[in-house]
Amino acid sequence: MLSDLLGALVGLGAAGLVYLAAAARVVKQYERGVVFRLGRVMDPTRTPGFTLVIPGVDRLHKVNMQIVTMPIPAQEGITRDNVTVRVDAVVYFKVMDATAAIVNVEDYRFAVSQMAQTSLRSIIGKSDLDDLLSNREKLNQGLELMIDSPAVGWGVQIDRVEIKDVSLPDTMKRSMARQAEADRERRARIINADAEFQASKKLAEAAQQMADTPAALQLRLLQTVVAVAAEKNSTLVLPFPVELLRFLEKAQQPPTGSDAAPPAAPHTESTAPNGQDHSTARAPRPTRAPQEDAPPPTPARTAPEPGKPNLPHGPPRPHGSSPAGAGRPAPRTPTAIRPSPATARAPQESACATVR
Repeated sequence: MLSDLLGALVGLGAAGLVYLAAAARVVKQYERGVVFRLGRVMDPTRTPGFTLVIPGVDRLHKVNMQIVTMPIPAQEGITRDNVTVRVDAVVYFKVMDATAAIVNVEDYRFAVSQMAQTSLRSIIGKSDLDDLLSNREKLNQGLELMIDSPAVGWGVQIDRVEIKDVSLPDTMKRSMARQAEADRERRARIINADAEFQASKKLAEAAQQMADTPAALQLRLLQTVVAVAAEKNSTLVLPFPVELLRFLEKAQQPPTGSDAAPPAAPHTESTAPNGQDHSTARAPRPTRAPQEDAPPPTPARTAPEPGKPNLPHGPPRPHGSSPAGAGRPAPRTPTAIRPSPATARAPQESACATVR
């Protein structure tokens, strides 16, 4: 009888050990256990550590509560400004409610992946190319909000979403490279122009200072000579005064206004009876305007030369001829006045009349 009792105790111990081995469960620190007893969820969820379930009646589902990193496959779409791009991203999420993640959705990982791909295509269609390239923070926030809205009911929280890469066509890359090069060239020209403007202002101030102090210009000239002599010893530098150049420039300019020379006084030539010329200066006479209806001047009559008959109505004799045997000088008659070359060159001077 004692042996039968011992055999029963051993059998019960073995059965207990088998039951304990079948019912024992271990939940890790980063996990939560959801128990289904005969198809119904048992509250609360099992915390990390050792736990027991009824073998054959309870089923324990462990849910990972860590942050999951899920890459989103590259999505091809057309932006709002009609540019074809391929964009891939990555989403970070974690489970906040283990029971909702098991009960409300069949596979929360697959659901989050599909929702992320759909939201990424929607973001591509609503954004411009410049936003995809430069304003990614705003797009990441919008993408995170679009994924997180339905994921709240699944017991999943979207931690963050990042756009990894934006692939462009080769033609668009070349166009953007040319645009960037042109923009850099424009900025370089603006910087050079600004530098030239500032340099011109400084040079103007330096010129004003040198104009006030002529010795500074001379010192600057000597400094330039020293610099040239240091670079090329075979070069001969001859300083030339700037004042001399200004003087020559003023000398070459034609007189204007008050600087013009006053007109020369007219003079007349008279021939004395004994053949001697006497020139006297007279006051300038007012110039008379030519008269269109005035008769032409009458040529003066001169005495015939010796040995030639006196022709009363012949052509005029040469200047200075006198008739033979004439005891008195020929009468003075007005003669035509011809302008001299000097008179033609200087209109301001009066014509010189020669009276014989």
